Amino acid sequence: MSPLRWIITYGCKLGLSLVYRIDATDLAKVPRDGPLILFTNHRGIVEAPILYTQLAPRPKVTALAKIELFKVFFLGFVMRVWRVIPVRRGEADREALRECIERLKAGWILGIAPEGSRAQDGALQEAKGGIALLALHSEAPIMPVAHWGGMKARDDLKHFRRSPFVLKTGQTFRLDTHGQKLTKEIRQEMADEMMYRLAILLPEELRGAYADLSRATTKWLSFEAGR
Repeated sequence: MSPLRWIITYGCKLGLSLVYRIDATDLAKVPRDGPLILFTNHRGIVEAPILYTQLAPRPKVTALAKIELFKVFFLGFVMRVWRVIPVRRGEADREALRECIERLKAGWILGIAPEGSRAQDGALQEAKGGIALLALHSEAPIMPVAHWGGMKARDDLKHFRRSPFVLKTGQTFRLDTHGQKLTKEIRQEMADEMMYRLAILLPEELRGAYADLSRATTKWLSFEAGR
């Protein structure tokens, strides 16, 4: 880790720990090296730096972020130091997809939020099918990381309390087409199956579009024994 990355990462980690009471013990299950796709729910802007700084001892960690954020002065600077991959939302950004695949094949851990945009009520929204395309092309294993808490941080600060923030990981798996042609419908089915793996980890009130766990299937998922 370069001195600049170390200063920014652990400075951010210290600042976040003053505001949030972070329970990240489950992240010990995340391997030190990739390739690995970590997919998570998207509730706000704080989960990305919390997840990154908690994984920071690992040498190759990156994520996807909308390109507009790189135009915000300090935030853009931090994301460049952290080598975050910019993505153009609302279009098929082949350049971002290619960069993600190259990083994964080089042994990186990649964080991604399949919902694409933040949920206003904090509950899961329907995922975009693009994550299935990335997972299949990269052939990388996939691990769900669910998080909750921190939504009342401002009020907690007024009372000099740290806001609880919890991170939980699920079982690692890969996607398998079983020899079938990858259609748009199958990509969406794969993305939905992945999101149910997140929903299982979340409190019931945050499962949103994936609240009915009886509809969860694993047709396209291949679980890795011992991981």
